[in-house]
Amino acid sequence: MKYIFDEIVDRTRTNSYKWDIADDELPMWVADMDFRTAPEVIESVIKRAQHGVFGYSTIPDEWYSAYINWWRSRHNVEYQKNDLIFSTGVIPIISSCVRKLTTPAENVLIMTPVYNVFYNCIRNNGRNVQEFSLDYKNGEYSIDFEKLEKALSDPQTTLMLLCNPHNPIGKIWDKETLAQIGELAYDNGVTVISDEIHCDITDPGCEYIPFASVSKKCRDNCVVCISPTKAFNLAGLQTAAAVVCNSRLRHKVWRALNTDEVAEPNAFAVQAAVAAFEQGGEWLDELRPYLYDNKQVVSDYLAKKIPQIKLIQSDATYLLWLDCTSFGITSNELAKHIRKSTGLFLSSGDIYGSKGCFLRMNIACPRTVLQEGLERLAKAVELL
Repeated sequence: MKYIFDEIVDRTRTNSYKWDIADDELPMWVADMDFRTAPEVIESVIKRAQHGVFGYSTIPDEWYSAYINWWRSRHNVEYQKNDLIFSTGVIPIISSCVRKLTTPAENVLIMTPVYNVFYNCIRNNGRNVQEFSLDYKNGEYSIDFEKLEKALSDPQTTLMLLCNPHNPIGKIWDKETLAQIGELAYDNGVTVISDEIHCDITDPGCEYIPFASVSKKCRDNCVVCISPTKAFNLAGLQTAAAVVCNSRLRHKVWRALNTDEVAEPNAFAVQAAVAAFEQGGEWLDELRPYLYDNKQVVSDYLAKKIPQIKLIQSDATYLLWLDCTSFGITSNELAKHIRKSTGLFLSSGDIYGSKGCFLRMNIACPRTVLQEGLERLAKAVELL
């Protein structure tokens, strides 16, 4: 391999949200990676920093081209320059759209369990969370479309937040499923915001389907949130894009992002994104098998050492969803016990709206660190 992912990078004392912990703790919760980003991205940031002047920035044509070419070549979807709007992040896009595309006390539908910050984007803006629980059976999540149609037909429901691929369960929604979601949303006057930030972290041989590529109804009725931040570990650089193909909807989103002042890049946001998409492909192509192998390490370890915990099969993200219902306690109780007894910090499933006892584990780390995390998990189970 050209790139090394086994190197342990000390992230303590770097103002890292993830690593702001006690000395004996091991964080495997927040969704960022413990790998250095692609060298090409680092070089672009260093080059920009060496210039030494960090004034206000504009969005050059190369930023648009980088996104357009990446999604064309990697994901077989054609976006136009006018479709793209820069933003400082996916969550700012979602929050701004919740404020602009809905009115106070209207419903925003989310399919749970789902990324916990979706709740914040809705509640903090005075809207109602409409939880639609995914069906769970034999370790597999699915959508009951009769129930979804009923939920979307509520005249108080005007917006739906879609996670594609889905965090935390790691599911890639297939084309037929996305088409049905798009059809129901369009026919009931519900706009879809599709959070596709994890789209480039898929298992080798697996590919996600961009929501806007599925049908005309999907394309005309959605705001797509995309970014290099998950795939290339750039969250701290605050760089993302909203893709809106419908001109009237795009104007509303453009107004929302500019009104909220989240449509201007910092001095490194453009350069890093361009370098990632134009030069980082080889690095990503080596990262994905490494993450997949990490997933297999967890699967084998659980089967042999902790069979009480069931790993939910997934095809995307570096976040594993662990079914711990056999312990007969809540996910919050279990997460607290694991952290207190071993220092291993995992995310409690209840914050994602899960039913039953689930944990989320971030495996985007060197294999030796992953092994230590699994050993701590086994010890915690022994002490239950």
